[in-house]
Amino acid sequence: MNAPVLQHALVPIMAETTTPHPDTPHPENFTHESSAPPDEQLTAAPAEKREASSSDAPTSTLTPPLRAHSPLADAIAAFDEYMVRKGFSDNTIKAFQNDLKFLSEYLGGDTKLYHITTQALDEFLPWLAENRGMHFSAKTQARRITTMKVFFGWLHGIGVIGVDPAEPIVQIQARTPLPIILRDSDVRTLLLKAQDISRDREKPDARPYLLLSLLLQTGIKKSECARLMLEDIDVSQPQSPFVTIRYREERYKHKNRTLGLTATFTPAFQQYLEQYKPKELLFECTPRNLEYVLEELGELAGIRYVQVGFETLRWTCAVRDFRNGMPEEQLRQKLGLSKISWRETSEKIRLLANR
Repeated sequence: MNAPVLQHALVPIMAETTTPHPDTPHPENFTHESSAPPDEQLTAAPAEKREASSSDAPTSTLTPPLRAHSPLADAIAAFDEYMVRKGFSDNTIKAFQNDLKFLSEYLGGDTKLYHITTQALDEFLPWLAENRGMHFSAKTQARRITTMKVFFGWLHGIGVIGVDPAEPIVQIQARTPLPIILRDSDVRTLLLKAQDISRDREKPDARPYLLLSLLLQTGIKKSECARLMLEDIDVSQPQSPFVTIRYREERYKHKNRTLGLTATFTPAFQQYLEQYKPKELLFECTPRNLEYVLEELGELAGIRYVQVGFETLRWTCAVRDFRNGMPEEQLRQKLGLSKISWRETSEKIRLLANR
């Protein structure tokens, strides 16, 4: 097999093989996957993150059949196609579509693009609050401004309009709180507890340790973990195993990646195969069952300040990798994040790493 594209730079966290970093209490959320932009914060995806900004307006030569005198409704339809083509996450597309639906209701779908002014856009949010009786958080306001900036930035970037009316609008800074990550001492305790379970004389269970080790080393999301196939794990070279994360849809191709694992993963994987005998999927149970496994481990380890789960382990992995010197571009690729989503995520990682 070919060597992994992205070698895992996380120093093994086994108590007997590494010196822990100073304790770090504190941070979707990557993953992204939530109700508003974006794609994935380290995960998801948090509920309302920016999938794009006006500065990211594409310079593609594939100009849609739009002109400055085209109606707003036609531009929105073309933008929908653009978002799908560029691989925006489902959550982001839905959020942007919803925002643009309200914008079209406010401005009128037949309004010519060149008639849309900055003043009109500036009055959009007050109109929602007063005429529609819609009251929303600072996060939602920030996202709706982002939607306008991305949409009109796109139209300006491909030459449909000569001036971007959304560019002067001041963005609302709505920051989500930092996620909470595990202290290094608690990471070691978790691993030791999971090892104890795998070596129990009466009822050994290899799954908790395999799952925990996999997540701490790769930082993959719950959805990625749940659909892992046996063929995605390669232990043909026991000292340097690796896992391949695959997405079938073309728009998510930037998330496809191969991640190196430490040698300790191989025997854990082999024990798991002997015990569970999975046929296709690595974990032939529901994602919720995997969450229960992690929650129970957290309880056994006496961790009370955060619930041990996929998001917590994803952030913990990312911060540890950052501290251990993994280049930011490599870390971005390892986490399967777009460059746009990486902006907010990387800022949080840096803040957490310095705590």
